[in-house]
This record gives sequence, C-alpha cells and structure tokens, in this order.
Amino acid sequence: MHKNFLRIPLLAAGLVATGLPCSSYAARSSDYSSPTTVVIDAGHGGYDRGGIPGQRVSEKEMTLDVARRLRSVLAASGYRVVMTRDSDVFVPLGTRTGIANSYRNAIFVSVHFNSATRRGASGIETYFYSGDSLSLASAIHHYVAGGAPSENRGVRRRGYFVLRRTNMPSVLVECGFLTNPTEAGYVQNASYRQKLAEEIAAGVRNRGSVASSRGYIDQTRVAKSTKSRSKRSAKKSTRRKKKTSSKPADMEARVVSSDREG
Repeated sequence: MHKNFLRIPLLAAGLVATGLPCSSYAARSSDYSSPTTVVIDAGHGGYDRGGIPGQRVSEKEMTLDVARRLRSVLAASGYRVVMTRDSDVFVPLGTRTGIANSYRNAIFVSVHFNSATRRGASGIETYFYSGDSLSLASAIHHYVAGGAPSENRGVRRRGYFVLRRTNMPSVLVECGFLTNPTEAGYVQNASYRQKLAEEIAAGVRNRGSVASSRGYIDQTRVAKSTKSRSKRSAKKSTRRKKKTSSKPADMEARVVSSDREG
C-alpha cells in the first residue's frame, strides 16, 4: 500500500496550481519547511464520547492514548509539543483552535477514529482544508495508511472546524473504524496504538519528502452541493406549508455542517 509514492520535495508552484485557499501561516512564518511546534489535538473528551450511539469502544479514550504516545515520539525527536487536552475533559472546538493559533511556526494534528452504522466500513482517511496543509496531510496519510492493515480511503479535503479555523498547516487523521470489529480489535492493542503514533510522527518528520496527493477527494464541493439542494427543498416545502407552521423554514438547510469534529 502506497509503495509507489514519490519522495520528492514539494514544489511551491504545486500548491498554487491547486487553487486551494491558504491559511495565513506562510505570511507569518519565514521557515515554512520546518515548524518546531506540533499542536496535538486528541478528538472528543469529557461528555463527548465520540462515535455513534451504542458504539462499544470509546473514541475519546483511544484518541487521547494515541495523542499521548505521539507526544512522546515527537518530543524525543526534538519537537516542542502542545496538547489541546491531556485528560478526559471536554474542550470546545474554538478553544482547541485558539490554543493552536497562539503558537507561531507550528503545525496542527487532530487525532480521531471513524465510525459508521455499517459494520463493514473500514480504512484510514486523512483530512485537510487549506492549500498549505496538503503536503502534511499527504505525508501523514502515506505513513499511517501504508503501515496499517486496513483499507486506504485516501486524502480528503473537508471544512472541519479545526481545519478551517487554524492559521497553520492542519490535518485531521481518522485512524480506522471503531465500529468495524477487526479494526476495533487492532486499536485496542497498545502496540498498535504505538505504531499509529509512530507513523503519524514519521509523516510530521518527512512532510517535505512525500509528494502531495493530487488525486485527493474534495468533499467540500459535495457538502456545498447538498446544502444548495437542501435550501431549494426547504423553500419549496415552506411554500407548501401553512403560515401557522412553527417549523423553522431553514431547518432542512442545516443538515450539512462542518462545525463539528471528525
């Protein structure tokens, strides 16, 4: 898996050609190639267990464990590491991005696990939003998906809150499906969680040596299209309803939202 990746330096022109929005990171930092601070975000926490109702394995516990292991690996490599949470507490998304944005010359890595109502859903996904985050997402995905005995679901662009509101290269990595019995079994093994941390760290260290994924899946366009259809549907539905209806006219338009965690 991922054996045909080309390990070449990322050309600056490659980012311009994507037409993707860039964060203000490049303007704030004169040393793009080697940020020294890594902000690690362990997804969910506290009353937010993560996943779906009835899910047996708690996402918040697995993300925190991997995040702590990642901290140790990166610190040993000489990086300054900051955690958005280091215990089982709930941290609002705005606070998480605020913590990240308070550091200059930094990158942001949000650790998550996936879930689905279909037990057979499996694999590794890595998300980014801004153009200057693509190389980091590609490198982390190269190592995590390449080292996991799971399906490679690719690099994806999506407007998750923590990716849109951080002013630095930022990624959100989904390290497998906890609703898949096989993958959940892997994740409950401490040595596997250690391997996930080491692969994420390898992506951080080698982010300038892995070619960017030109064939990434852009889910922002799908979301916008769905939202547009929902708005049209809501307008038609509103016209059919009586004026006394208490249902908000824009309720259907709210179905798609990126202001959430992975």
